[in-house]
Amino acid sequence: MRVPEPTVTGRTPATDPGSLTDRTAGPPHLRLVEVTKRFGAHVAVDRVSLALPEGAFTTLLGPSGCGKTTVLRLVAGFYRPDSGEILLRERPITDVPPHRRHMAMVFQEYALFPHLTVGENVAYGLRMRRVPPRETARRVAEALRLVGLEGQERRFPHQLSGGQQQRVALARALVVEPEVLLLDEPLSNLDAKLRVRVRTEIRQLQERLGKTTLYVTHDQEEALAISDQIAVMHAGRILQVGTPTEIYFRPQNRIVADFVGLATFVEAEVAGSGRVRVHGVVVPVTGPLPPTGRVTLVVRPEAVRLTPARSGGEDGGGLRGRVVARAFLGGVVRCWVDVHGAEWVVDVPVDQEVPVDGVVALRLGERVHALPEGPAGSAAEGPAGSGEGPARDRAGPTM
Repeated sequence: MRVPEPTVTGRTPATDPGSLTDRTAGPPHLRLVEVTKRFGAHVAVDRVSLALPEGAFTTLLGPSGCGKTTVLRLVAGFYRPDSGEILLRERPITDVPPHRRHMAMVFQEYALFPHLTVGENVAYGLRMRRVPPRETARRVAEALRLVGLEGQERRFPHQLSGGQQQRVALARALVVEPEVLLLDEPLSNLDAKLRVRVRTEIRQLQERLGKTTLYVTHDQEEALAISDQIAVMHAGRILQVGTPTEIYFRPQNRIVADFVGLATFVEAEVAGSGRVRVHGVVVPVTGPLPPTGRVTLVVRPEAVRLTPARSGGEDGGGLRGRVVARAFLGGVVRCWVDVHGAEWVVDVPVDQEVPVDGVVALRLGERVHALPEGPAGSAAEGPAGSGEGPARDRAGPTM
């Protein structure tokens, strides 16, 4: 399978939620240039280039084995790249050892010393740097205050909850006052509710301190919720870099669209400027279109509105389909709708007075994005419009 070239999307308008921060417009604090890392015959990182603006929260997002943790370890200095360059404030640091890179890392397993107290764990990096005891005590107290663990200095890791242990690991990284903060899936050991709470705390703390941060996760919701910019990785390469809104609403290829969020892929024919024809119905789309030919539409569940099908087939230009399954997900009812043999996923608000059984009409909203047909647009496996992506994501009880 051919992997598309990486794409860096442009800035979004001021009204776009993904552009509420200007951090991604700043000069690069950390930069990777054509970095490659091999382990034997396996290419783990393949010509990765990425710029981290000063004070921005950048997330490396991708499935297991895509190379994102390897990139993080290359930045930290634990691995040396086979080729390429890593620069901090435009100074090469490829040959600089980890303890001299002015970075700190929070590991997936926290890596706390079980025989040391909370205070001693947090102070460990300062002791290794021979910081005077009085200054160490002051900085440890400040770090624990920042993460909400005042008064816990004398407790041991086994006496803490998972969320508290994660905060200790974060305090230990912050206490050395790094230029760049690195986090390797720090929430993977927490339960779902605690993950949401702790990720919010991490983001709020990062914004307060203004630390340039590189965060690794495979969780799409997590990346969308806390990032200034996201770099989506696949098979050792970065496919697209952009704000959360750009990545979600304007993916540049099928792989990104399929991995980030839920989508239905639908084949369509170009019908003019900004318009395509789907099963004989002309609909508006976003994204550049070729003058003629076929494209693949990325249809998110919230981009479709269901209405009752009118008798006689007159549905005001909408598509017709049949609801084949549904699941209650709290704020929405997720419906799987058969449209001309392809399965579409549609989210219907629970308070919407629309029948979600039997034959319905589907109307597409403004957030439908078009991908060009060919290697860049359809690199992921599975034919466009087959519904294979949505079908495997069925969850929840049927109603």
